[in-house]
Amino acid sequence: METWPLILIIDTRSATLCDYVPLGCAPSFRGSIWRLPKLQNCVSVYLMADFQDFANLCFERFGDRVKHWITLNEPWTFAVTSYDYGTTAPGRCSTWRNNNCTGGDSATEPYIVTHYQILAHAAAANLYRTKYKVDSKTRLILQKIIMYMDPLVFGDYSRLMKSLIGARLPRFTAEQSNLVKGSLDFLGLNYYTANYAAHVTSFENDVVNVSYTTDNRANLTTSLNGVPIGEKAGSDWLYVYPQGIKETLLYIKKNYKNPIVYITENGIDEINNSSLTLKQALTDNFRIRYYNRHLANVVEAIKEGVNVKGFFAWAIMDNFEWDSGFTSRFGLNYVDFTGGLKRYPKLSAKWLTNFLKK
Repeated sequence: METWPLILIIDTRSATLCDYVPLGCAPSFRGSIWRLPKLQNCVSVYLMADFQDFANLCFERFGDRVKHWITLNEPWTFAVTSYDYGTTAPGRCSTWRNNNCTGGDSATEPYIVTHYQILAHAAAANLYRTKYKVDSKTRLILQKIIMYMDPLVFGDYSRLMKSLIGARLPRFTAEQSNLVKGSLDFLGLNYYTANYAAHVTSFENDVVNVSYTTDNRANLTTSLNGVPIGEKAGSDWLYVYPQGIKETLLYIKKNYKNPIVYITENGIDEINNSSLTLKQALTDNFRIRYYNRHLANVVEAIKEGVNVKGFFAWAIMDNFEWDSGFTSRFGLNYVDFTGGLKRYPKLSAKWLTNFLKK
């Protein structure tokens, strides 16, 4: 087996966990398909075995300190950006979508990858439950969006997906359906923003240029009649719409048997502006407003019966964002990228600390 990126630094990861646990932290672990040595295996059954091996190593080496396992982080992002848009590794898609793609089929591969990601998660969950004897304080999930929920809750794709995608959608065998169904202990929800959606009938009649995107039969926008859906953040895709997190949570409660939910990512960024003084950079009242409004909506959802058990702010500190590098700052703590990476708490970090003490 080829060397995995995580294995190369496994001692460092282990040492980091040892540092944090005595401080009262409860580490959560997120896996990712991008850690696989051969990304082409993601369109084949080999993904299950490869990912199970990877998960087994992580359970074995970190299991005494990690109590929450997120098997796959943002599986939708991997399936769609890598196999429909072709903008992330391994850069596969139909040529009409992106001339730079190295092969692929946007009409089928996003669904094949999704299918094998679900099976890979289920295999890892089964391994953990049978070999490592999961206890009542240990939880294992696939971090997912709604497209993944029907198989994991009911054992199969929804009738709507089957109707829209037809023969291009892979099918579960009876054995696979039993493996997948109920293979999550809680749902991890990443929520940042929302879009307006308009039905696009032209997609229904195009049988040549077919992709995951056209299958949605929708045009997503951030404004309606020239009015933005909310205040714009630093990133072009992020507009503030706090009520959307409540709407999503209520949808999950209604349609998927009210599972335990953790908000695994929620946050807002600003553009990295080197002309600001340190004092100015630490004054992020817009981030305080963002968290205050989103957490208020989460509380409202809880009062209406949604089973939310935890919340992760993105991010604890300014970091390297995959799409924007160091040009975007999501952190509660400011990082001086040119001055030895020294950290300084922003106003939002102090606000959130006080909020959590209440």
